[in-house]
Amino acid sequence: MKLKDKVAIITGSSKGIGAGIAKEYAREGAKVVVNYSSSKDYADRVVDEITQGGGTAIAVQADISKIEGITKLFEETRTAYGTLDILVNNASVWKYEMLEDVSEKTFQMQITTGLMAHIFCAQKAVSLFGEKGGSIINLSSTISLNPIPGTLIYCAVKAGVDSIAKTLAKELGPKNIRINTIAPGMTESEGSTADGRPGSAMEKYYLDQTPLGRVGLPKDIAKVAVFLASEDAGWVTGERITVAGGLL
Repeated sequence: MKLKDKVAIITGSSKGIGAGIAKEYAREGAKVVVNYSSSKDYADRVVDEITQGGGTAIAVQADISKIEGITKLFEETRTAYGTLDILVNNASVWKYEMLEDVSEKTFQMQITTGLMAHIFCAQKAVSLFGEKGGSIINLSSTISLNPIPGTLIYCAVKAGVDSIAKTLAKELGPKNIRINTIAPGMTESEGSTADGRPGSAMEKYYLDQTPLGRVGLPKDIAKVAVFLASEDAGWVTGERITVAGGLL
């Protein structure tokens, strides 16, 4: 068990990639904090699946688009487990809109959860890691390097996520803290289903450019997240790993 007795927070982990990482971490022995903002039923299902499989998990409601929500998340983790070893900054929101439709509201919605929270969650994690150090994993996207129209703010956010890991790897390395980025391609999730992506022209466009010829699954991303959090990646920091079936 590569993560035996490690404590891990995964933000936005009631669904999709975050839920997949939470389940995989638990299978590898980690004690997991399943964070959610509003999807309590989904978070409880993830926790139930983990505990019924013999793992350890709690659900913590916290809106990490706000500093007080971030503080709550880490305080409840400290109360439950006393420490932290792994932070996965997974939570993000997106809205497809062309430049003329961008508003202050849609800008703030994406930037606070997808970028600001990564920074302040990292700040809290460093304190809770303590002298032993830890591992931070940020979720970016192939879109940060290969943007498409209608995703201006989301692409800017994900490019910022890439930069955070490069910068903090240098700043936090002396504290024995590693920070890396995973950039998934198109991945099956509740969010993508709600957006109508399955069978859409967008899905076909990306599949045509994906050498392995399929949409990713949360478990595809989760297995890489296990590697980056484990001692197998003890000499890996500041890296961006694309997990997208060959899509660039």
